[in-house]
Amino acid sequence: MNTALNGFSLANSLPVFEPGWVWLAGAGPGDPGLITLHALNGLRQADVVVYDALVDASILSFAKDGVLLDFAGKRGGKPSPKQRDITLKLIDYARSGKRVLRLKGGDPFVFGRGGEEALALAGAHVPFRVIPGITAGIGGLAYAGIPATHRDTNQAVTFLTGHDQSGLAPDAINWKGIAEGSPVIIMYMAMKHLSQIAGELMACGRSGEEPVAIVCNASLPQQSVLETSLACCAADAASASLEPPAIVCVGEVVRLRAGLDWLGALAGRTLTGDPLGLGDPLQSLGAAE
Repeated sequence: MNTALNGFSLANSLPVFEPGWVWLAGAGPGDPGLITLHALNGLRQADVVVYDALVDASILSFAKDGVLLDFAGKRGGKPSPKQRDITLKLIDYARSGKRVLRLKGGDPFVFGRGGEEALALAGAHVPFRVIPGITAGIGGLAYAGIPATHRDTNQAVTFLTGHDQSGLAPDAINWKGIAEGSPVIIMYMAMKHLSQIAGELMACGRSGEEPVAIVCNASLPQQSVLETSLACCAADAASASLEPPAIVCVGEVVRLRAGLDWLGALAGRTLTGDPLGLGDPLQSLGAAE
């Protein structure tokens, strides 16, 4: 790969992965083109890659020859390694002088437990670097043609997880505060408790007719998107046999998909410039100057 751009050597600008270090890196939502240059640089230098279930196999192919690939994926309802064991493994590899890349789907600090692992490394005096990634709640929705924010719909967005440490629907969330204060709600790991979550939101005042999108396998070739409503989302997801991994988006931004579904347009879908029925978007842009 040519890494020289107008006399600037990209290879020389990227950090050296020193033995005994752990790099906590996000691999993005799935599409290998969405990993960062820092994550790619880590893959090409790492002696060990400890990777999660949502890291696409094509991303691992960027690793150098002879690398040890150590699967540490956790999936709900299936036998999974314990978080303590994963963290201790990172420490042991680093103390043995390995260059350890901890590769996570999305971003390591967004519902990825990267903060817990980093704190344990700090406590064990193991040096580490954090490499952010594109989180599925933003990148996955963008591949579905849904923006997390849009000037005509929302000036705030809330990201939340659909289950707590015990695997149950989180009871520490202030559903009333979110229902009343966040025009757009983006949920990770919410499929198992979607009916309960939707019920909480409607009980706190959200309309059952509010649009909802469920994006499965975001940014991958097998991506699927179900557009539904808050009242029907759980039943519709079950009828469509949708399974995790999935991102659930609640809010008026879902309606924008009629104009922003760029992947659908590649397949022949005709897009509209006015999905919200607000008039000429060019005039709207002019009014904002």
